Amino acid sequence: MGYYTRVDGEIRIEPPLTWAEIKNNPLLPETSAGRAEYDVRLKIDEETVDTDDGQLVRKTCSALVPAWDDSFKAYHLVDHVQHMIDAFPGHTFSGRLDCEGEEAGDLWRVVVRNGRAVKVTPSILWPDEEGQA
Repeated sequence: MGYYTRVDGEIRIEPPLTWAEIKNNPLLPETSAGRAEYDVRLKIDEETVDTDDGQLVRKTCSALVPAWDDSFKAYHLVDHVQHMIDAFPGHTFSGRLDCEGEEAGDLWRVVVRNGRAVKVTPSILWPDEEGQA
């Protein structure tokens, strides 16, 4: 059991991470251990390049995305995004992960501000009985 959260969106990485930077990273999509341990994974982009020796597939990472397509226990989402920011100095992380918990009104985001992953919760205002905000 536990509390499940639906997570959508992505944290973009500029410049994209190279294969040399990520090839041993546990957050690669094909690494099942990474999916079990982290709330985010690397979004891998593949580009086929013609060379004199044949076609080369160049892999880079342009973003962090949710580890799972379905709702999951996102207890450490902010910490895991920060871990990746800290692991790759010299790269800029931007964008957001939108989160919606099981309970009504449980909405929040993970954004990157000045190199820090931050949890942001909205202010929900109800209009008074006269219809004024």
